[in-house]
Amino acid sequence: MKQNKEYIRAGFQGERGAFSEIAVRQLLGSESDPIPFEWFDGVFQALVDKKVEAAVIPMENTLHGSVIENFDHLLNYDVEVIGETSVRIVHNLIALPGVAFKDVKEVYSHPVALNQCLKFLQANPQIEKKTFYDTAGSVKMLAETKRRDAAAIASNLSADIYGARILKRGIEDDRANFTRFFLLQRKGGTVKGKQPPSKKVSIVFSTKNEPGSLFRALASLALRDISLNKIESRPLKGKPWEYLFYVDFEGTLKDTKVQNAIRNLEEVTDDLKVLGGY
Repeated sequence: MKQNKEYIRAGFQGERGAFSEIAVRQLLGSESDPIPFEWFDGVFQALVDKKVEAAVIPMENTLHGSVIENFDHLLNYDVEVIGETSVRIVHNLIALPGVAFKDVKEVYSHPVALNQCLKFLQANPQIEKKTFYDTAGSVKMLAETKRRDAAAIASNLSADIYGARILKRGIEDDRANFTRFFLLQRKGGTVKGKQPPSKKVSIVFSTKNEPGSLFRALASLALRDISLNKIESRPLKGKPWEYLFYVDFEGTLKDTKVQNAIRNLEEVTDDLKVLGGY
């Protein structure tokens, strides 16, 4: 951990070198001190407990959809969204220095990463795939065990951090693989990062289970010419067959029309929460 008080402690899930740490660097630059946590809820709890000043969490992937757990955490913790970034997921075959490709008999990584590199693995049947809890964690394991017959699939940052070597770059099947990350702070915090001026707002709300309720809610935006970027529904816990709606739309919280839309939404929805402007 960096000791300079000017550094922003930023929590993320995974081991050092994870794609989430790349997102931390994109959002907060050199003014960040990335702090890894094992679980997503641990990141959120550390943020509200003031163990970190910021948090960076994945929200959705272009191939695998939304990270549902984190949508729930946004509702349940007193945090706000203040930035976002996208990271292209580039998978690399990584081994210890001196290990040649022909020496590799096993490859370790998170099951999602392995599944995203099937063409490479099918073209190299001599390499047995082994699931591991984390992409960067698999590189860390190689460094700790000194395995010279195995490799990992992970980010180039993880190779740098653990003193490993990239044998094959960009072995993923689909180059159009991106993950969207949110930058969070405690409610009312003052974290400043590299993110551009606010141009988007995220909210979550529930509606009564009756005809036209969602239509009336979305009309609060449409009638003010506010462009909707995304809507996602989640089951409302404790109320079977009722739903929460997470909505992203264009604008800033300082815009008069956005303020009026939110006031209108408060009238026609239940339990509206503004997640943040970014």
